[in-house]
Amino acid sequence: QVQLVESGGGLVQTGGSLRLSCAASGRSFSVYAMGWFRQAPGKEREFVAAISWTGDSTYYADSVKGRFTISRDNAKNTMYLQMNSLKPEDTAVYYCLGGRGRRATRLVDEYDYWGQGTQVTVSS
Repeated sequence: QVQLVESGGGLVQTGGSLRLSCAASGRSFSVYAMGWFRQAPGKEREFVAAISWTGDSTYYADSVKGRFTISRDNAKNTMYLQMNSLKPEDTAVYYCLGGRGRRATRLVDEYDYWGQGTQVTVSS
């Protein structure tokens, strides 16, 4: 079994920054591609960013491109999401996802594991 645990969420003002972390444990060697999704109240879940197993391939949603950076440290079994220039519309629960595939993907169905989520709130 794989566990994904997010941390780093919180309350920040518009224009501020946060860094989310996602630590994989358990059978973490079976987790390769990883990604971040988010869901705001009353809205559909949406893709945020994804990263391949090697880290050399990344994808971003247009809404966060240029402001968010996804990265990973495989030695630590941890993925990160650096979020800068935060906006109120970034307010959501952010979920870490892991998959057994090696390629980065924005398709939620290609992931096998989910974290419990961490709340990010951006005040105006």
